[in-house]
Amino acid sequence: MSDTNNMPLKEPLFSAKNKKLLTDPLGKENPINVQVLGICSVLAITVQLKPSLVMALSVLVVMGTANVVISLLRNTIPPRIRIIVQLTVIASLVILVDQVLRAFLYDVSRQLSVFVGLIITNCIIMGRLEAFAMKSKPWPSFLDGIGNAVGYGWVLLAVAFFRELFGSGTLMGYQVVPNIFYEYGYVNNGLMILPPMALITIGIIIWVQRSRDKSLIDIS
Repeated sequence: MSDTNNMPLKEPLFSAKNKKLLTDPLGKENPINVQVLGICSVLAITVQLKPSLVMALSVLVVMGTANVVISLLRNTIPPRIRIIVQLTVIASLVILVDQVLRAFLYDVSRQLSVFVGLIITNCIIMGRLEAFAMKSKPWPSFLDGIGNAVGYGWVLLAVAFFRELFGSGTLMGYQVVPNIFYEYGYVNNGLMILPPMALITIGIIIWVQRSRDKSLIDIS
């Protein structure tokens, strides 16, 4: 009879360690607020909430899938060509996402323009593939990809929310500021739709986050 007491116990799918892979990127290890990565797309596409949401979901699909694929291949990829392999995997997924957007959300695809293609060079995705997926098993890699994508996405959506609301008086393209406000003299803030306001909005979010958590000051 085999001694089952000596058998290694499987780590739970959502152990404390795995949960941190999902939760840490939302706050103290956020790729935008703390690591200051992926800023370009935040500056470029956050004038409206809808394209920002589509971009966030696109990055979620690409990052989650790419992390799993690279993790599965990690022991077979020669070190000298690992970056090329990573770029090939990301590019294939981005092309697939771009074609789906063109087929089902053509107007949004036109709004995003070249920025969907630039997901290929998104330093957040490349960073997680190189730093985590190349060294970890598929399930933790998947969680890491999802966590960092959601961390990227919530900042993207927060910036787009304030820029569209105060810059255009709309959300998701629908007017939310009552007409009576305009009748009494309310005017949309045109500065909010300019790229510098995206940077200022991110700065405010970073300031609020670091004011609440002093440990983030040491990380930067």
